[in-house]
Amino acid sequence: MMTMNKFLNLYAHDFARVAVAIPNCRVADPAFNAAETIKLAKQVEQQGAVLVAFPELGLSAYTCDDLFHQRALLDACVAALGEVVAASAELSVAMIVGLPLRVEHQLFNCAAVIAGGRIQGIVPKSYPPNYGEFYELRQFSPAENTAVREIQLLGASVPFGPAQLFEVSNLPLLRFHVEICEDVWVPIPPSSFAALAGASVLVNLSASNALVGKSGYRHQLVAQQSARCLSAYLYTSAGKGESSTDLAWDGQALIYENGELLAESERFLDSSHIIFADVDLERLSRERMHQTTFGQSVRRHAGEVAQFTVQRFELDLPLGKALPLARNVERFPYVPADTKRRDERCTEVYNIQVQALVQRLSASKISKVVIGVSGGLDSTHALLVCAKAMDRLKLPRSNILAYTMPGFATSERTLQQARQLMQVVGSTAAEIDIRPSCLQMLKDLGHPYAAGQEQYDITFENVQAGERTNHLFRLANHHHAIVIGTGDLSELALGWCTYGVGDHMSHYNVNASVPKTLISHLVRWVADTGAIGGVGSDVLLNVLDTEISPELVPGKANGKPEQITENVIGPYELQDFNLYYILRYGFAPSKVAFLSYSAWHDKNKGRWPHDDAAIARNQYDLAAIKRNLGIFLDRFFRTSQFKRSCVPNAPKVGSGGSLSPRGDWRAPSDSEATVWLDDLAKIPD
Repeated sequence: MMTMNKFLNLYAHDFARVAVAIPNCRVADPAFNAAETIKLAKQVEQQGAVLVAFPELGLSAYTCDDLFHQRALLDACVAALGEVVAASAELSVAMIVGLPLRVEHQLFNCAAVIAGGRIQGIVPKSYPPNYGEFYELRQFSPAENTAVREIQLLGASVPFGPAQLFEVSNLPLLRFHVEICEDVWVPIPPSSFAALAGASVLVNLSASNALVGKSGYRHQLVAQQSARCLSAYLYTSAGKGESSTDLAWDGQALIYENGELLAESERFLDSSHIIFADVDLERLSRERMHQTTFGQSVRRHAGEVAQFTVQRFELDLPLGKALPLARNVERFPYVPADTKRRDERCTEVYNIQVQALVQRLSASKISKVVIGVSGGLDSTHALLVCAKAMDRLKLPRSNILAYTMPGFATSERTLQQARQLMQVVGSTAAEIDIRPSCLQMLKDLGHPYAAGQEQYDITFENVQAGERTNHLFRLANHHHAIVIGTGDLSELALGWCTYGVGDHMSHYNVNASVPKTLISHLVRWVADTGAIGGVGSDVLLNVLDTEISPELVPGKANGKPEQITENVIGPYELQDFNLYYILRYGFAPSKVAFLSYSAWHDKNKGRWPHDDAAIARNQYDLAAIKRNLGIFLDRFFRTSQFKRSCVPNAPKVGSGGSLSPRGDWRAPSDSEATVWLDDLAKIPD
């Protein structure tokens, strides 16, 4: 079993804290620049980071121009490098600093990788620019101008060349590559081949002067490179102190991971500054395994990949203490926290669901749908999708044949909500009391309930679920329509559906890849925006405020449902969190629990996705997280796959995955959950 300190340490879960530092500099004053570099490196180590990148030519300053031909400056840069190397012996952080270096009678714009009191390697710039305001070829040679692979520097032999990777051997998923400024602006950056050779973190030492619109373009450039390479990307640029003879400098620092911005500095600061981010190295590795075309690219560019060498070194990782994740972990991974992105997500999900249903109806030449409306969340959302589909097909909404089918435990609240929903949508509305047919079935089975006994077992429940679905299919036959399924992704994951002739089955299920937390917000979004014309907000908000229940067992008091779904299978907000990280990334339960704890243990940390002004009220301690994750693992891996192996057609709506056996998830129906539960057991109580 893990100790609590180890469990709460980000490095135990294949994260790495990295940094980009922008020091104030002085032009042609290497001693000052080295001292500022060392000062920032110490601050980086204090924060638990293991890698820090500094700007291009940071020890000399970028704007030295023809001073780079002066021996005094070049000698001073080497001496300054020696100071940084000496200081690194006392620091457990890898530093990447920029300086000019003479090699074989040529001058190169270089990055030095320093760790543990040694220079681990020197990387020269591959593409010195010579256009516009840049004329680096006046001073510097490109990397290809020398065949030297090793140089003598500060009394030691040091690897030299652009095709180097650097790996922290006691954190092997942290393998990084360094390129310099213009290298990432060319059509095929050196980092592209480095990623194929195994670099998970790409580092760019840049100077990059400030121009109108350039900051936005840097974002695009770095975001795209990190996304294409399935990597993290650290970007530096020169800040205060560089010469303003003809240029200005904004000191912008960026950290991206697979296209997602993790950290960004404020620009035009007057003081030295640092940004930090916790990079998920396992996520990047998993993405590369999952995206098999990445491996095809490795094979296709085998020649370029083979040129890379790997320099390995150890760092004293901060493993002996709790080091919580500083990275923001969204409580609702399927629901964007940002209002604009959330609205875009809702619009897109609705359009995907509606377009898919429109295509299915058009292709089958069927103009009517049959749907069961319970007055609960899932059927409400499916009914709204059907309404929009009929609008798109220019068919009357009366072609939606909606039925509410009260049973032995249907509450007056949900029954009234079902009636109101059918009315405001404008569907053809009907009501079928399934109790007589259920009672006949129970009599045929010899069930004690038919003889007057209160035995509410699984048979009693599933007779009702089966009768509803049986009615819907026969109604579809009768009216030349198709049955629209309403069950969602969360229910499929947990096996919370009646198999076969139950809510598991339909002709087409519009909700099958939409998780419960997202469905909740989609319904709220319709209520707030009126996106489905004619559907008012009052009835939708009432549905959202209704406790989730299958309503199959009669309540004992006040008309409230006896069954509360989340009392059995756990809170949907936690189980959707678990589903996302297990289905999308295949993380071990211990890591999922660590992420969940990072997101949920502090009630003041998260926000409700539907209300930016309100602080989230829910929180879960580690015991609750572990308990509910155990429920998820057992139901997901051991007991529910046979239901998912034969689900109806349904559209995939998001990159978070689906559970279709024809798409994202193909798994045996008779697997065990042992290895996942064993990993869960390692988590401290």
